[in-house]
Amino acid sequence: MPDVICNTSPLQYLHQIRHLEPLPKLASRVIVPAAVAGELAEGRRRGLELPIPEQLPWAEMRAPSSEQVVRLVADLGPGETGVLLLALECADPVVILDDALARRHAEILGISLTGTLGILLDAKRRGLVPAVSPLIDDLQRLGFRLSDRTRRAVLRMAQES
Repeated sequence: MPDVICNTSPLQYLHQIRHLEPLPKLASRVIVPAAVAGELAEGRRRGLELPIPEQLPWAEMRAPSSEQVVRLVADLGPGETGVLLLALECADPVVILDDALARRHAEILGISLTGTLGILLDAKRRGLVPAVSPLIDDLQRLGFRLSDRTRRAVLRMAQES
């Protein structure tokens, strides 16, 4: 199992649908950039129900040791930038990103990636969740943006179509 480096929105959404617990079972380590912890703390200050990564026993908090590609990812938020910087410092990690622009940067940099939906699919494949369809419904109720085409594709991959 690879190390994963997780951005803010996957942690937020998995926490809010009460399915954060499969994440550490799908990775050897779950690394949370300091900037992501900061974004989650800011959301909690605004009254959002968000996880506290510093209190998750399986989450390893880390800040990038360099800023070698900051100019390359200057149009991204601090969480996405921290995820990509840490990924460049790790040996063969997988990043968990939902933002399309951040995902494009990861692809350009040759970094393996998945997203919230990919985590749910992996959890189903490993028997950690019985079905993804109700979880996708929950995500969409929370405002998770998902096209009908993507929804159908994910349900097909989950063998729930």
